[in-house]
Amino acid sequence: MRKKIILLFFLTTVGLLLLSFSGKKAAKDDPKTWVRINLLGYLPNAVKVAVWASKEQLPPNGFELLDERSGQVVFSSAKIAKFGAYGPFASTARLDFSDFKTPGRYLIRVGTIVSPTVIINNEVYRHTADFVLRYLRQQRSGFNPFLRDSCHTHDGFALYGAKAGIKDSTHVDASGGWHDASDYLQYSTTSANATYHLLMAYRDFPQAFGDEKQANGLDGKNGLPDVLDEAKWGLDWLLKMHPSARVMFNQLADDRDHLTMRIPKEDSQYGKGFERPLYFIDGEPQQRGKFMNNTTGTSSTAAKFASAFALGSQIFYPLNIGFSELLHAKSNSAYQFALRKKGVTQTVSVKSPYIYAEDNWVDDMELALAMLKPQPEVADLYRPKQGKGTLDSAFFYAKQEPVTPWLKADTAKHYQWYPFVNIGHYELAKQSGGTNKQQLIGYYKQGIEQVWNRARQNAFYRGVPFIWCSNNLTVAFAMQCFWYRELSGDSSFSALEQANFDWLLGCNPWGTSMVYGLPSWGDTPVDPHSAFTHLKQYPIDGGLVDGPVYTNIYKSLIGIQLGEPDEYAEFQSDLAVYHDDYGDYSTNEPTMDGTASLVYLLAAFDSKAEATKPKVTKSYGAIIRGNSAQKKLALVFTGDEFADGGQSIAQTLAQNNIKGSFFLTGRFYRNPAFAPLITKLKAGGHYLGAHSNEHLLYNDWNKRDSLLVGKPQFKADLMANYSAMAKFGIAKKEALFFLPPYEWYNETIANWTSEMGLQLVNFTPGTRSNADYTYPEMGKSYRSSEEIYQSIVDYDQKQANGLNGFMLLLHIGTDPRRKDKFYNQLPNLIKYLKKQGYEMVRVNDLLRTEPQTAQKF
Repeated sequence: MRKKIILLFFLTTVGLLLLSFSGKKAAKDDPKTWVRINLLGYLPNAVKVAVWASKEQLPPNGFELLDERSGQVVFSSAKIAKFGAYGPFASTARLDFSDFKTPGRYLIRVGTIVSPTVIINNEVYRHTADFVLRYLRQQRSGFNPFLRDSCHTHDGFALYGAKAGIKDSTHVDASGGWHDASDYLQYSTTSANATYHLLMAYRDFPQAFGDEKQANGLDGKNGLPDVLDEAKWGLDWLLKMHPSARVMFNQLADDRDHLTMRIPKEDSQYGKGFERPLYFIDGEPQQRGKFMNNTTGTSSTAAKFASAFALGSQIFYPLNIGFSELLHAKSNSAYQFALRKKGVTQTVSVKSPYIYAEDNWVDDMELALAMLKPQPEVADLYRPKQGKGTLDSAFFYAKQEPVTPWLKADTAKHYQWYPFVNIGHYELAKQSGGTNKQQLIGYYKQGIEQVWNRARQNAFYRGVPFIWCSNNLTVAFAMQCFWYRELSGDSSFSALEQANFDWLLGCNPWGTSMVYGLPSWGDTPVDPHSAFTHLKQYPIDGGLVDGPVYTNIYKSLIGIQLGEPDEYAEFQSDLAVYHDDYGDYSTNEPTMDGTASLVYLLAAFDSKAEATKPKVTKSYGAIIRGNSAQKKLALVFTGDEFADGGQSIAQTLAQNNIKGSFFLTGRFYRNPAFAPLITKLKAGGHYLGAHSNEHLLYNDWNKRDSLLVGKPQFKADLMANYSAMAKFGIAKKEALFFLPPYEWYNETIANWTSEMGLQLVNFTPGTRSNADYTYPEMGKSYRSSEEIYQSIVDYDQKQANGLNGFMLLLHIGTDPRRKDKFYNQLPNLIKYLKKQGYEMVRVNDLLRTEPQTAQKF
């Protein structure tokens, strides 16, 4: 509370000082009027609206924007939409300053009322997704990096497992994962959804994430973006919760957890030492306090497993093939588990009536089917009597629930329709075309219009119901608006999308951000319902709190008692309440899954600013991708001892007026038989670069950090490569990009490369183009040209940014044992890429970079 009092004092002082600039005197009495803004800030080209709200005054006719430092008026406007009463306010209005685009720090002045600092900057959302990840790491069970200690290491003992032949109290290793909220229960349904959001955030916006943590969450880079470290933490736990085809668990621990608030350690209140109960998914009703829950099947949870495993398999394929293949197998077994008994799986409670009362499952099946690889065949689902052999399709399920039900409702049970956004529509629409795609986009629009019909009636554009976890719904709805705009190109709901985003960050009746510590300079929760803050005064950076609830819901809940005077008392109303008070678990408890969804939303908003996007993506210090927002790619060819495809490749590139990039070893440059080809490539204007002199293996295949060469050997070898290039008139300054031999390296190699004034680059992972050197005698490693070609097409069509920024690596020649030469498919590949609108450029043109700056949190 002290932080908020200081902030209010500061704002009042600023407001009084600014009166000297306007020549007006302060009102004798408190005007009971406020200006609410997004405390984090606005992008210059985005919708920018503040909300004026008063308990006494009539709406204004104009407002001004003042430079924070000088106090000078830089913008004035009468662009005001006036509204009536809302919540605690008698009068409200929307102040639209979208036309003002100059970056800087400002204050909005309406008469004598002054807003908090308004920040306009292309970098306002940079690093915010990584900031929010801090809360996910702090929620880890097993080893907790924030506490630097372990907890719940004895989990757990099985219940309800008779259908799988598991006796009650059988021990099953289930340690790991995330605690669900400020209690320490763990749910498969929220964990799978959170994991999917993290994976999806990286897939769609890789440039938003950095690498500052190790896999265990402690400080130190490990070559993997922190968001993928966190997603893998979730995947590893989900694998434990689905250990075999016949076994899947829905929940770890139950409401007996709520006996005390404590820092997580080991729990002994469940009657079996330090083990906690592990609830098997049997598709039948299980305990709910004095009653039974309304479980009807296995689909809702199992399908969430399937989609998380499927997306994880795709993303980790270029990073860890063994793990990817395991996830692929688990995605299919989880889907089969979902088919055991179609219906919902609800959670369990022992003492209280509160559970996650999920009532829908077809959305989960849609997403699972959209992501499974290979996707099941589509059968005729319009004749349900056809028999058991009928296979489901994602689009069939999409039509069963076109609009997520809460979008049409004013209230709902706790987690009744979950996830709060239908991700399946998004994933399926990206893979669809024609009327199917338009129908899916139309479903999103129908849902948005339902909320808009409510939102358009108030100045905050608030149409999301104030049910428990309303902030989670707000995040989900903003995501749906974002996806609708991305898929359709229709920006008619942009103001509504921005208003929901702004609500989370301060543009709400209470004037507070709903994210702990974001921004650090603004009014954010300081006394959440959390043992970390309450018992130890530990920060819970990035945690998204539940958010406002209807006043009648708040009054009906059990055990709520505020611990301090309510600093937001004058903003409470008969409509809704929010308390920054430890005693209010209904509005001020952070949740793990809501925070994971916020990671995606912040990354998405970060992506809106073109200037904030790094032009390249790096891995282990090497650039592995150019700007994923531009339809440009580089065709990259490497060569050492073979050049049988060289003349064919050169001819194909010339016929299509395309410049390629060739990274060749010193041995290649010195081979007399290859000299005419090199001369031809140079004359053709292609990029010619280094690939090492002797094609050395720099580091161990299994232990990446284990070097097999020293710095002197590395540098001498690479300089020999450049010496061989010089004989063809290729100067080092003209070939500053270096592609490592075997396409295998680590950060030390990247650092040594940098010390030589060079930049390490590598192929963009995700396709199998680099496997064009394999031959049948290599067994399972062999990839046919057809398989390689299809992998490129599949990636382009199924990934959000397609092949944008790709360095697509092929070989200029291959072992004679490979008869199926992929370079013979180059004309077809180029024809496809051109048809898709890609511009093929040299690698140095693809990787032009600019320095980035951003604010810190």
